[in-house]
Parts: sequence; structure tokens; C-alpha cells
Amino acid sequence: MTLLDFINFYLVPGIVLGSIYAVGAIGITLVFGILRFAHFAHGDMATLGAFIALALVTAGMDPWTALPLAMAITAGVAIGIDRTFYDYLKARPKIVTVMASLGVALMLRSVVQMLWGVDPTTYVTGIVRPTDYFGILLRPRELYTLTAVVLIVVGLELFLRRSKWGKAMRAMSDNPDLARLSGVDNRKVTMLTWAIVGALTAASGFMLGINTEVESMMGWHLLLPMFAAAILGGVGRVQGAVLGGLIVGIAEELSVFILPAQYKAATAFALLLLILLVRPRGLLNGKVL
Repeated sequence: MTLLDFINFYLVPGIVLGSIYAVGAIGITLVFGILRFAHFAHGDMATLGAFIALALVTAGMDPWTALPLAMAITAGVAIGIDRTFYDYLKARPKIVTVMASLGVALMLRSVVQMLWGVDPTTYVTGIVRPTDYFGILLRPRELYTLTAVVLIVVGLELFLRRSKWGKAMRAMSDNPDLARLSGVDNRKVTMLTWAIVGALTAASGFMLGINTEVESMMGWHLLLPMFAAAILGGVGRVQGAVLGGLIVGIAEELSVFILPAQYKAATAFALLLLILLVRPRGLLNGKVL
């Protein structure tokens, strides 16, 4: 195997897959860092976002043009779910909210299956040939995916560090009670957090769907790698989620050297167990689980 073969058949797919995991893991790390619970409906919310984009594409929109609208719609759904289910439980122990999120996941999956069925589908049909960039082969959808991930991560980092509401989100993540005493409206911050999380889940579901296929169980398959990425990088840190996502994605693709392809998901599980045993705070020293 030549170096270019290794890059084209293992490294590039790993980076693309890891970038998708990273976007989803950022949402998980925001929920845990600010709202303090593990959101098990994250994967199925990504599935819903992917199918909303599919509905827009079916209506005649270009897939990448449909993405921002699908992100906005899913953001609204995420806010509605918080107001309907999670807000009611905020005074209860967090484990109750965690279990409620599992119920929400099953509800979202059932809605997707009733509206769109269970058969896999795609945004576009036909064979797309890759373009040669000095020996590195990239399909347009892979290039667009990497560009979109960079824009999302950079935009979110700038928002969290420069904007008033981004600073309020960081303050609530560090100490909710002190943030409230300092004048931060925790309810508005919570709503904004869910809007961002909903948009991120839609982006991750769409990008996975456009690079593979769209099907009702895709979110369930996304859930473990996204959690592994968030914990590996350090819960509560956006940079950690990106780093963890890339590591998990590349590790899954490289695992085919020693494991059958159908066991790639076991790599994320192994990395999750390893980081919990060796460094529970993650590579970038995130919050303690």
C-alpha cells in the first residue's frame, strides 16, 4: 500500500467521519457543560434533522441550500422539546431528565419512521467521481462537509468567546448560581443552548446522510461515537469535542486493519472505556462526569 492509498482510503474517510462526529459531540458537550445531564435523544434529533433536510430536498431544494433551513427547524424542535419535557423536570434529580431524554429519543424515532418509513434513502442519486488534488481524491460532498464543519466550529467559537450571550453561556457552564446572581437570564441561556444544540444535531445528521445514506436508525448508530468523542476530548470543551471526534473517526477507519469492517463501532466503545479508566476528564481536562 502506498502513502497516497493510505490517505485516500483510510485517512480522508476517517477525517470526514470524525468531523461529523465532532459536530454532534459539540452539542453533547454543550448540554452536559451547561445543563448538566447526558442527552440520550441527541442521535435521534440528528436523524430528525436529516429527514427534515430530505423533505426540503424532495420539495426541490439543493441539499446544501436546505441545510441551514433544516438546522433552523430542528433548533425550534429542540426548544419545544425542552419546554415540553425537560423544563418540567429541572428541579428533579438529573437522572430523571436523562431517562426522559431516552423516552424523547424513542418518540422522535417513531415520528421519523411514521412520516418517512424505515427504508434507507439518499439526498442525491448517481455516481460522483472524486476530484484529484495533487494525488488526494476528494468528492465534492466530502469537501463541502469539511468546509461546513470548519465554518460551524469557527463560528461557534467566535460566538462563545466574543458575544454577550456566548459569554453568558460560558458563565452558566462554570457556575449557574453565580451567573444568575451576576444578572444572567438562565432561562434564555437554556433556550439559546437548545437552539444551538438542535442546529448542530441537524448538521451532523445531514452530513452523515449525504456521505452515506439517510435511514431511521442512523442517530442510534451515531450516539456512541458522539459520546465517545465528547468524553475523549473533555466534556464541556468545544475544542475537545472536535479533537475527540477526529480521533474516534480516524480510529474507526484504521480499525479495519485488525477488525472486520462491521465491528468498527467497537472502536468507539473501546476508546470510551479506555478514557474513562485512564483520564476521566478527557484529553483537554474537561468536567468530571
